[in-house]
Amino acid sequence: MATTRNVVITGAAGGIGRACVEHYHQQGWRIWAIDHAAAAAAWPDGVTFIEADLAAAGEVDAVVDQLTQQLGGHLHVLVNNAAVQVTKSLADTSVDEWDRVHAVNLRAPFLLARGLYPALAAAHGAVVNVSSVHAFATSAEMGAYASSKGGLLALTRAMAIEFAKDGVRANAIHPGATDTPMLQAGLGRGHVQGADMQQRKADLAGKILLKRLATPEEIARAIYFLGDGESSAYITGQSLVVDGGALTRLSTE
Repeated sequence: MATTRNVVITGAAGGIGRACVEHYHQQGWRIWAIDHAAAAAAWPDGVTFIEADLAAAGEVDAVVDQLTQQLGGHLHVLVNNAAVQVTKSLADTSVDEWDRVHAVNLRAPFLLARGLYPALAAAHGAVVNVSSVHAFATSAEMGAYASSKGGLLALTRAMAIEFAKDGVRANAIHPGATDTPMLQAGLGRGHVQGADMQQRKADLAGKILLKRLATPEEIARAIYFLGDGESSAYITGQSLVVDGGALTRLSTE
């Protein structure tokens, strides 16, 4: 009989996180879904929801304690997906806004990986950190978000180096424009044209080689690949860009 595999997914209530929950559920995994608010749709059987604000270090520690008691000593995959985005110029970004972005996007993955490391090591598991194409190339009014995602890429490499001794892999995935509420919230920055959201998304899609936005489900499948101990067993410390070719073309063309 196959051993039940355990996965922890942060930012699980919507967008890419919810798609991850659904994909792992389809594959028969036992899931712990973490978010600051419950999902609009009911969680399927086999999903344990934990409400927590990952910007608060004390709440992250409490999540680690709860998971340590419930996981049975084995965690096969940790998906650090939770993220906060502030779309302001650096000059207008407050200290509180900067700190919250980095607390959720960068500190929480560190705290969760550190706290859950014994369970990851016991399962020879994997960490998948959801970074962004903004770790490589960014735009105006994305400074706090881009710096946190660049830091997450560097943290992933550090994890891969230090965790390898116990057979734990760590990789980063870098989604491009994905049709999520976070993307829509950022489309008012003036880098795309259109009087309404559909026109703005169409304009953005036109700038991508594949001429469309990614679906959350496509990103979830790539995350699943990086976490799977069979399909990606010899991959660690790497970056998987899933952006429809957006980073391929020179900005000067």
